[in-house]
Amino acid sequence: MNAIPLGAAELQAFIRPFLERRERYLEAWRKHGSPLYLIDERALRERAARFLGVFGAALGGGSGAPATRETRPPRGSGAPRESPATPAPGSREARIRTFYALKSNSHPDIARILVGCGIGLDVSSGRELSAALAGGASRIVFSGPGKTAEELALALEHAGRVTLFIDSFGELERLIRAAREGGRTLRAGVRLTSDERGLWRKFGIPLDRLGEFVAAAAAAPHVQLRGLQFHTSWNLDSAAQVAFLARLGRALGGLPEFARALEFIDIGGGYWPEAGEWLHSPDGATVSPERGVAQTALVHYRRPAASLETFAAHIAQAVRIHIEPHANVEVWLEPGRWLCHDGLHLLLQVIDVKAPDLVVTDAGTNAVGWERFETDYFPVLNLSRPAFTEHACFVLGSLCTPHDVWGYSYWGSGIAAGDILLIPAQGAYTYGLRQEFIKPLPRSAALAAD
Repeated sequence: MNAIPLGAAELQAFIRPFLERRERYLEAWRKHGSPLYLIDERALRERAARFLGVFGAALGGGSGAPATRETRPPRGSGAPRESPATPAPGSREARIRTFYALKSNSHPDIARILVGCGIGLDVSSGRELSAALAGGASRIVFSGPGKTAEELALALEHAGRVTLFIDSFGELERLIRAAREGGRTLRAGVRLTSDERGLWRKFGIPLDRLGEFVAAAAAAPHVQLRGLQFHTSWNLDSAAQVAFLARLGRALGGLPEFARALEFIDIGGGYWPEAGEWLHSPDGATVSPERGVAQTALVHYRRPAASLETFAAHIAQAVRIHIEPHANVEVWLEPGRWLCHDGLHLLLQVIDVKAPDLVVTDAGTNAVGWERFETDYFPVLNLSRPAFTEHACFVLGSLCTPHDVWGYSYWGSGIAAGDILLIPAQGAYTYGLRQEFIKPLPRSAALAAD
């Protein structure tokens, strides 16, 4: 989908709150130096409260508190049993549980803050599971393909805190064997592939084999199959999620006994922040610097995204139409990008002004782990010389590669060596992708509260 022009009023509305708080960012720089990852606890708490409130209202789950149905935790797990017993399908609205996708930003402080807001953690590896357990999360979902024997054993060891999403028939066999040998029982779900074509086949099992999988799991007393999971990615609107819920409803209609026993359906994440995707070009292509920075730097584009309220309303309607006639379930959600997008900002310092339209900063893009800003646009704000004026300029990092780009413009009244720059809203898929390459990684600091 091609993007639409990003208007000046929209840009200034985004920039204004950051300039109003500039003294707090500069205070962090004076205390900790640069480059710096700034953790914005206020933004994270606001995002968590809004997500829980909006989806809770739409799906009948309030703030994400535990459901009133019996969830039948694994025997001997130490987890409490909830009551009363499961009502008949269609007798009440679904309730929600929310899990932060740790892969979107694995900073321990971000996970800690969100867990403190009543959100569980979604992990995709044994390494992430260990971090979630060490961080004190009491509710964890573990998905991902290719789980090793060691990873399955770790999930079984913490069966009271972990729900495992089985990714394949082979993984089911390995889990059954490990659970039987260890004498443990694990509450689990099965992941369904949301697209049976191409590379997405890597994830989960095809929907048309769900009945076969249910039968195989039923023969394993140590594995309690209680739910389903699917995930669609990069969702600017809810179309993909709603379409799969319709397919899933048709499948459950053919498996009435299993549908009645279901306790939850996890519809994954992939929600895009409401500001949309900001780009340098309408088709998302890489900018060609050889064309000259002034020709492209001050023109920006946006792929629009649906509001959170729209996502929640459409998904809730799809659950009621397609799922509730067959199954009475909790709805589990795995927002990552949406929750952490505003929760981390980057502080840099200008080291060298090599020309009026070219500056070099003290941080390399190894801090975000990929050449993000060759395609994505985020305003670079000069906190030392603040102004609502954008200037064409190559803002580059200090790595020994020409792809070390922070942006093709900055907002301010000018730029000079020693100036402090802020790149806001870098919480998603940056910190977790950071890499040791030439330059050291930034330090981390908490942003001072208002």
